[in-house]
Amino acid sequence: MNTRTLIVGNLGYIGPVLVDHLRKHRPETSLLGYDTGYFAGCLIDPFEATDRCVDVQVYKDVRDVGQEDLRGVDHVVYLAAISNDPMGNLYEKPTRDINAAAALRFALLARQCGARRFVYASSCSVYGAGGDVAKDEASALNPLTAYAKSKIEAEQELKALAHEDFFVTCLRFATACGASPRLRLDLVLNDFVASSLLKNEIEILSDGTPWRPLIDVQDMCRAMLWAMERNDAKAGAFLAVNVGHDDWNYTIKDLAHAVRDVVGNTRVSINASAAPDKRSYRVDFSLYNALASHGQARKSIETTIHELVRNIEDSDFRKQDFRNSHLIRLNTLSQLRRRNKLDADLRWVAPGKAA
Repeated sequence: MNTRTLIVGNLGYIGPVLVDHLRKHRPETSLLGYDTGYFAGCLIDPFEATDRCVDVQVYKDVRDVGQEDLRGVDHVVYLAAISNDPMGNLYEKPTRDINAAAALRFALLARQCGARRFVYASSCSVYGAGGDVAKDEASALNPLTAYAKSKIEAEQELKALAHEDFFVTCLRFATACGASPRLRLDLVLNDFVASSLLKNEIEILSDGTPWRPLIDVQDMCRAMLWAMERNDAKAGAFLAVNVGHDDWNYTIKDLAHAVRDVVGNTRVSINASAAPDKRSYRVDFSLYNALASHGQARKSIETTIHELVRNIEDSDFRKQDFRNSHLIRLNTLSQLRRRNKLDADLRWVAPGKAA
């Protein structure tokens, strides 16, 4: 059966990988892209053009979505987000509007237009300062940042829209990592691989003890496909579930050593006198692993590191000072603001007008 899937935020880090995954596993599906284009140019290979991989590409702010954008759509995957803590802290209102309010409007319009599945990319960061005890879905929420708060706000609002004909799945992803045409180097594992490869050094600003759960972007895509197809009555029409693998809970220092062991010729430095990092949490993924038999994580951390190395080596990207590059999302937003392309609410400025 030919279905239509709308990927909101398809021109980010995850979107191109998801499009490729769906092309392979659901070739009969028409893929529609919807993106405002903030990061459309953040390609590690300038000759890539990932928007050509969808059947239809719409360039539009998610805050301006209308019914015309949802008609005939069967599934919606909502990836759009101001997607990390530095950006969220600097742009709190747009973060809430894009990550939560716009997601709710998309879901409401999708349900009105007859869509059957809504998949929301949430985050394990909603658990905040979790310590050494692994957090499951029944654990208390303690979002510490604007980004994390926007994710849990969206979950709570989306729950009210779910019913037996409109399944809503909020995937609380572990920290993303892995290769992508729109590679991000502001993610911890990706940063470590770039540091090791381009600088022969990994500098850890904390004492290295905080915990982070991780997930390869390809395993994220397996989870999203599962969420699009799930019919498990036991899970219910609304489901918020941790997505990752128990073996991928790492301390920061162990993650750095894993990168060094694969890449080699790398010095790891740790700031032993650093103040404790409150953003430390381990996560229990047993519910997801019980529900998603064909959505399981399949990658090893070593494979992900090798793929990241190839992702960088196969490109022309050789900037040692990569933290000042376009592969850091906050840098891209800052450049767009400085060049009067975006206003303070992160809306595109019409040519000839002041931000």
